[in-house]
Amino acid sequence: MTETTLRIGDWTLNPHSGELVQGETRLRLEQRTLRLLMCLIESAGEVLSADAILKQVWPDVVVSPDSVYQAITVLRRQLGDDSKNPAYIVTVPRRGYRLIAATEEIKDTPVKTARYRHWLVLSSLLLTIVLAVAFIPRLAASRAINPRAIAVLPFQDLTDQMGEEPFADGMTEELLSQLAKAPGVIISPPSAQQDVKDKHLSNAELAKTLHVAFILEGSVRKSGNTLRVAARLTRASDGFIAWSESYDRSWDDKLMIQEDIAGEVSKALSRSVH
Repeated sequence: MTETTLRIGDWTLNPHSGELVQGETRLRLEQRTLRLLMCLIESAGEVLSADAILKQVWPDVVVSPDSVYQAITVLRRQLGDDSKNPAYIVTVPRRGYRLIAATEEIKDTPVKTARYRHWLVLSSLLLTIVLAVAFIPRLAASRAINPRAIAVLPFQDLTDQMGEEPFADGMTEELLSQLAKAPGVIISPPSAQQDVKDKHLSNAELAKTLHVAFILEGSVRKSGNTLRVAARLTRASDGFIAWSESYDRSWDDKLMIQEDIAGEVSKALSRSVH
């Protein structure tokens, strides 16, 4: 049995988990960002219009073409791409976007013979037993919750028409990116949260499941040309609100808003969990 991964330029992508790997760097893409990247990969070398991207990435949501620009910007940031000198995604004026990085499928080599498989199973079993015996005394300690571990929940779009979900998603992405760079802060992988998102757990139950000490949640609300982003850090053990803040900004530069607010939240959280 083989498992297919994809190579995009210098990155390796697991299309099932959304994990991007480049050397020692590992990123986990949010589902919408992953769908956007897969959409570009499937049409690699071809120009995709904003309308075509909207139909594939936001099939059941009514959003403006500006959402595509914002999502492309987030994806470029995660790939380390430069829109002025692109190595991955090119903007074709008045037409759309094209993936220019080389792409290919990578398949794990299947086991060749039954004899080798038998030996491999026995070796793995022996190794598992040895590791289990050594690991049991440390199991309780390893499950202890790190006091600086945080789960970042997806920001909620509270706009009346629910038309700013892409911005809310981008806000979550930018926060994850900023917090990942904060010294001493441990971020729960977004993929782990995907596994429990439909279980309707309380914050305390969610924190216990994800083994985190804090839950960060927030919302986005747009009114006219004003945007309000609210964020709150809750200590899971007792529900104590360790930090909360709201930010009001002009809507003129949405991407700068994301970067600025994510930076402020990251600094505040770094202080709060130490």
